[in-house]
Amino acid sequence: MKSRREFLECLAAAATTTLALPEPRARGSEPGPRIVHPAPRADAMIVLWMAGGMAAPDTFDPKRYKPFEPGLAVADVISTFPAIPTAIDGVQICDGLPEIAKVLDRATLIRSHVQPDLGSILHSRHQYHWHTGYVPPQTVACPHIGAWMARVLGPRNPVMPAFVNIGQRLEGVGENEEIKAFTTAGFFGSEFGPMNLPYPEQAALAVRPPEGMSAERFAERYAAMKRLAAASAHREFTSDFHQESMLRSIDNAHRLLGAKERESFDITREPKEVQERYDTGRFGRGCLLARRLVENGARYVEVTTEYVPFVHWDTHENGHERLAALHAEIDRPIAALVRDLEERGLLDRTLVVIASEFSRDMITEGQPGSDAKDQASSPKDFLQLPAHYGQHRHFTAGSTVVVFGGGMKRGFVYGKTADERPCIAIENPVSITDLHATFFTAMGISPKTVFDIENRPFYATLDGKGHAVEPLFA
Repeated sequence: MKSRREFLECLAAAATTTLALPEPRARGSEPGPRIVHPAPRADAMIVLWMAGGMAAPDTFDPKRYKPFEPGLAVADVISTFPAIPTAIDGVQICDGLPEIAKVLDRATLIRSHVQPDLGSILHSRHQYHWHTGYVPPQTVACPHIGAWMARVLGPRNPVMPAFVNIGQRLEGVGENEEIKAFTTAGFFGSEFGPMNLPYPEQAALAVRPPEGMSAERFAERYAAMKRLAAASAHREFTSDFHQESMLRSIDNAHRLLGAKERESFDITREPKEVQERYDTGRFGRGCLLARRLVENGARYVEVTTEYVPFVHWDTHENGHERLAALHAEIDRPIAALVRDLEERGLLDRTLVVIASEFSRDMITEGQPGSDAKDQASSPKDFLQLPAHYGQHRHFTAGSTVVVFGGGMKRGFVYGKTADERPCIAIENPVSITDLHATFFTAMGISPKTVFDIENRPFYATLDGKGHAVEPLFA
């Protein structure tokens, strides 16, 4: 079991080593067995990331409910919200998500997603695992799933960034260094990394020259920056490939500044009533920006509620109250995104995924039998204060992923968790490896796709062993 400090040291070492590596080589052009990619069902992917641990029993997998009252036995409560009907006959989700309930007939609910017991619960470790498919630390910097899409498939529009990350600050928040470790292209190189837009309402500023600067002056500064990057004093720590990849990423950014597609970054161009429909906060505005970017050719877009320790879905106290606010924040914009993509004829070819690094429970930390340290201070016997009413402990043995569009079945439920605690996956468990294989397959990438790094294979899914969950496809 590694401490946070040891984890960071290993990640830093892997990142430094990776920058010194030569270009990763895709297998398939040399003699021998070839990688056969499946026919793509989707062209673009939007991940709506509920960072911090979205409790399935209080969102998309409701269980037995009891309202709060002083002295309530914790064992008597699994969900802290009652269930409501959805557009799928006989399928319920939690109160507070009525708009998503109305569009759920366009979705598949995977109610048996499971994560491994990593020995200790560090959110960024689990987020690293979910986003890369590999448990950290690794000997190389692992590419984010969005970077795999960008590298293997390339851009849908050569002007648009293939990989955009919306809503997550990478400076000044807790565990920011660990979050940076997986929000990268890893060994693929800078050109396949994300364009980070922490504030969607300010995204337009990222694709225009500084206010008051002439085109000539900006061109001079751009040329000077390229010369500086090419003659970097740290050249001895980076390979020619990574240096050239960085220069290509600079060229890509400069090309966008002069393209009409840069208008897609300006959400104020939407009609006022559309902006209001999405605007429940930063996440809602991020969903609107994601729709505009995908319309204009972005390949992979992630929108996050943002991970900050003990904030948002990281509900170590006041869990019920916080989730009521989060329901209101995500419900309207997610439903609006699904409807807008459908109306524009884009939903069938866009894979929209709602996911989180793990679920939560009132009693169980990690999963049954885990020796993970309990990080919650809430009681496990009787509730006396409203602050204790909610899901405070991390739970990795059963969570829900919701998938819209992208060739998936509509109005379909796959897998099941136990009705009584512990609410482990009891039917058709889906690992991160197989979930990634399903996403890759939908996008037309073989889960066995492999690149050679220093003559060692590195696969899109762990050891190339991921299998798409075929029953999910229409």
